[in-house]
Amino acid sequence: MCDSCGCATGHKHDHNHGHKEEVINEDIKNNPQLSHKVTVIEKILSKNNAMADEIRKTFDEHKITCFNMMSSPGSGKTTTLENLADKLPYKFAVIEGDLETSRDAERIRNKGIWSFQLQTGRACHLDAGMVKHAIPHFPFDEVEVAFIENVGNLVCPASYDVGAHYNMVFVSVPEGDDKIEKYPVMFRKADIVVITKADMLEFFDFDVKRAKEAANKLKPGVPVVLLNNKTGEGLDEIIEWIKSKREEHLKSLENR
Repeated sequence: MCDSCGCATGHKHDHNHGHKEEVINEDIKNNPQLSHKVTVIEKILSKNNAMADEIRKTFDEHKITCFNMMSSPGSGKTTTLENLADKLPYKFAVIEGDLETSRDAERIRNKGIWSFQLQTGRACHLDAGMVKHAIPHFPFDEVEVAFIENVGNLVCPASYDVGAHYNMVFVSVPEGDDKIEKYPVMFRKADIVVITKADMLEFFDFDVKRAKEAANKLKPGVPVVLLNNKTGEGLDEIIEWIKSKREEHLKSLENR
């Protein structure tokens, strides 16, 4: 497990989490033990990726488009899903990931949306093996879109494919606009960046323009949406993005 963060997913490794780009090749050459660890991590991720492909294939067979939602804790992912329940023109279901409790899943169910809670214990991210536990229960014939709400963490979730088609990364105004540059691995994975809690802009030194520039530097062309979950400002823009990705996904299935 990762001793530094408490991650316990059943595999043992140091806290590299597969960030191979962060490991200096020269260090590997001069340190056989480090080379062995990297090999172990690659094997772990290879197994995870194979399971993620199986999950994605299952979604594809049912023509369901899946979105992986990632962020730090408290950014507003669940609140966004609650608001989407009222406006998104698709039937959707949610797979929830948290260390403990079923509170977020219950919030989603209270909106009339099917939700399955995954409790990870000490694990700081979801992986494909965990998501696979939800698949036998998933209402494939009743929905068109799936959301996987990952564990709140801006580091580890970025390294684990969970079987989704697209990644949504959230960052809230109180966190600061520097988080995008500080956590580049996460934001390079983003297919959309959502800046939440826009109603708090007047209280925090958050430069929206700087945040957008940082996001596009890491992922050129990535859309960045400013969201106010209290007023609904920005929600329509997110819905239009989801609709475009849904159409893109269905078109890709037709062309196979």
